[in-house]
Amino acid sequence: MPVEIRKGEQLDDLQNGYYIIQAEGAFRFGMDAVLLSGFARVKPGERVLDMGTGTGIIPILLSAKTKGRSFVGLEIQARSADMAERSVAYNHLEDRIQIVTGDIKEAAAIFAPASFDVVVSNPPYMTGQHGLVNPEEAKAIARHEILCTLEDVVSQAAKVLTPRGRFYMVHRPFRLAEIMKVLMQNNLEPKRMQLVHPFVDREPNIVLIEACKNGNPRITVEKPLIVYEEPGVYTKDVLNFYGMGGE
Repeated sequence: MPVEIRKGEQLDDLQNGYYIIQAEGAFRFGMDAVLLSGFARVKPGERVLDMGTGTGIIPILLSAKTKGRSFVGLEIQARSADMAERSVAYNHLEDRIQIVTGDIKEAAAIFAPASFDVVVSNPPYMTGQHGLVNPEEAKAIARHEILCTLEDVVSQAAKVLTPRGRFYMVHRPFRLAEIMKVLMQNNLEPKRMQLVHPFVDREPNIVLIEACKNGNPRITVEKPLIVYEEPGVYTKDVLNFYGMGGE
């Protein structure tokens, strides 16, 4: 049965053999999601949860580039979850990806404790005090801590992770001190970090973090990732994240 593409929606080519349904006026995935999918490490046979999956971009990207056993996307906004489900069906990934409509704050109740080897999240970056809130509800929820906070995301991730399970998150460097504090308060030990700069001479505007549940203290800071060589021209490192780097 053909997957329906509805009025106001479009089918975007991910350039990896897969497609995603997105809608005008709704939150659309950006580079942050692509960078997180490139930074996260999923081993063969592992179970993965994406908290706040939106239209399902991260499970689709991870299923394409890893040999994880299963991927679950948790999304509170019904419209986004519906688009994610149809994208999964369009790509014939129903045997690997499941979309669940639900609240991040209730993840530990929705799923069994210690039921995932890996949790990833591209959470809202801004608190109510940070910047202007987008008048479009879907975008506001994705960008501002309206329905969940950093503590909600981290604490729920810790509960559903197996011992020594890994948590991957993309966020903003200006909240880095708070991020490290919240991770450690929830027994998620920071293990890897990478700062992302738009240009080589600009300050970083994205941070990628890996933490291990009940891990030992030791963090590796990877070399900075530079996004653009010049305006509109991606660096080789970023093209590798997109799977377009070549040799």
